[in-house]
Amino acid sequence: MQPKINTHELVLQLVERTLRLARNLWWTWNPDAQNLFEGLSAKTWHDSHHNAVQVMRELSKDKLITLYHDPVLREKAERVIRDFEGYMRRGKTWGATHCPQLKERPVAYFSAEFGLHESLPVYSGGLGILSGDHIKSASDLGIPFFGITLFYRQSYFTQVIDAEGVQNEIYPELDPESLPMEIVCDGNGNEVVCSLKIADTEVYFHAWRIDVGRASLYLLDTNRPENEPHWRDISTRVYGGDQTTRICQELILGVGGIRLLRKIGIRPHIHHLNEGHSSFLLVELLRERLREGLSFPQAQESVRNETVFTTHTTVAAAHDRFPRDLVDRFLREWHLDLNMSAEQFMDLGRVNAGDPEEDFCMTVLALKLTRAANAVSELNGQVCRQMWRPLYPEHEADDVPIGHITNGVHMKGWMNSTTFEFWNRTLGPEWCSRLLHTDFWEKMGDSNTVTDEDIWELRYRLKREMINALRYLLEDRQARMDTPMTFQPHKALDPEVLTVGFARRFATYKRATLLFQDMEKIASVFNSPDKSIQMVISGKAHPEDEKGKHLIRDIIQIANDPRFTGRVVFLEDYNIEIGRHLISGCDVWLNNPRRPLEASGTSGQKIAVHGGLNASILDGWWREGYDGTNGFAIGRDSHPVPVDEALQDRLDSEDLCRLFTDEIIPEFYDRDQNNIPRRWIQRIRRAMVTLIPRFNTDRMVADYTRKYYLKPWG
Repeated sequence: MQPKINTHELVLQLVERTLRLARNLWWTWNPDAQNLFEGLSAKTWHDSHHNAVQVMRELSKDKLITLYHDPVLREKAERVIRDFEGYMRRGKTWGATHCPQLKERPVAYFSAEFGLHESLPVYSGGLGILSGDHIKSASDLGIPFFGITLFYRQSYFTQVIDAEGVQNEIYPELDPESLPMEIVCDGNGNEVVCSLKIADTEVYFHAWRIDVGRASLYLLDTNRPENEPHWRDISTRVYGGDQTTRICQELILGVGGIRLLRKIGIRPHIHHLNEGHSSFLLVELLRERLREGLSFPQAQESVRNETVFTTHTTVAAAHDRFPRDLVDRFLREWHLDLNMSAEQFMDLGRVNAGDPEEDFCMTVLALKLTRAANAVSELNGQVCRQMWRPLYPEHEADDVPIGHITNGVHMKGWMNSTTFEFWNRTLGPEWCSRLLHTDFWEKMGDSNTVTDEDIWELRYRLKREMINALRYLLEDRQARMDTPMTFQPHKALDPEVLTVGFARRFATYKRATLLFQDMEKIASVFNSPDKSIQMVISGKAHPEDEKGKHLIRDIIQIANDPRFTGRVVFLEDYNIEIGRHLISGCDVWLNNPRRPLEASGTSGQKIAVHGGLNASILDGWWREGYDGTNGFAIGRDSHPVPVDEALQDRLDSEDLCRLFTDEIIPEFYDRDQNNIPRRWIQRIRRAMVTLIPRFNTDRMVADYTRKYYLKPWG
């Protein structure tokens, strides 16, 4: 006879299991889990930017117990939590098969920012989004993996656009109690506190841990009572402050990250530096090896064997450089411990040793002291090799030791429930684990697997969902503005019209206004009576980037121009949530950087899985992904040498306008008797077949593991 099940006891257990689920970001890439938290408290879920921890805090335990006495909700919660617990227990993973060595000596991944979810705004842009997607795929693949970053309690900034189109920055304080993070403690429950000497002061820090599926992210925090106020504020904002703040942040990130790992008993096999911000970890490792009794050459070789470096930017000004006086002041302890003169220490970060005019460059330090370096796309690799050739005078540019691994995106993390359900229905639930299998995705080229009508139904539904969400955001903004908008938000955008998306950091080289160089011509395209287009734009400029802010003002002026009213929409405060809306609902994703300055440009990689298409300069990843049938290319596979920005902008603008009028618009509106654009859908199919299995972070992280993480084990 079966024992009688105590429903109340099951409910109490389910409450505790739900609390554990809320504190692991696995739910951020599981739509069923997100729907569960929304169902528990829809208002809190939406008001908190989809914060599961905040939902659980707002609900009393008694209220949650009452809710879970509903058998329908209880069964839904049980199913979601079983999936989560099964995921966490699963032993047969890609990592267990391909890199079992890393179980004892894991990967430590250092990045100045991690973009994990809109409810955790401790990131500024693409570098952080890449890091967040990297750690999620490391979890999915079952690779032992720890991320290291800083806890920015005032984040990057909240963007508010005033009536004149001027960007204003607001820095709200984050409350750790409302976030899925816990302070790191030792086995006795005491806070783990570390320190390092900056200038002549011992600066203390603790760490927060965020669980990202099977992986963990540690966020270092100097906001401690032992520190004077200016030291507490080191980690307040992402890329905040002047060079003094920056060098202090990077000491905490690099040196502090190593000291934290040592104190909690983690000895990585490999340290992966994502950009040069964490490069000071290399001098800390050097110091450790010298203290172990190695000679300096032996110490250098040891450090190289356990470090790899990824470089992104081809903009010289974006590489951190520090003058001699700052290095002398803040790193005196290290050059003394390394038994080096101040000049010799400076040379670690110089291309030209002994040049007193050359600053200390963090990228140079990383290139000199890591075993392997890579760029993030094929063309980015070519540009980086040419850029850093002076560091390798004995090499031709093609032989400079900087390889490339093209970036990807964490597909599941960028899907909403509509797209998730579509793939479950058409390909079966196994699609989630088949992102690396090109042959699996070839079936999307066959209309017997999924019909044109099914694809077009998905597109229409996603676009309608996006427009409804954006109208809500626009209405909210109008309610906060002193000056009303020039159009009615609830009438903005039309689901029948070709919709173009452009959303990214407003750096000038990304050319946000390129489509609008010939205003009269493009206005006629936007206002065509039967084949028009509309455009949704979003993005932030760095607080100190006046040219980027000016571009935002230009876009606002265009949006307020009567010729574009309601057809060009700017969404303020760009974040992951807005990005997810746009990449799912837009028909075309526009990317028109000034080639070859785009490192990879991964925003467009999120489009194909939703049935959208790319229209992009042949730069970054798109140069590798475009095959002539799976999207659209702006310009040629070349750029002026030497650079002629005015000529490049004029030619690209003309080609972009031609592309829309001669190719994109006619093909989108070419419909059969059932109003289905068959040629357009064939292009969507090709994008799904050729792009989804290649440009995802499962493939990217697997590449890093095979090529870099497992060396020198082989």
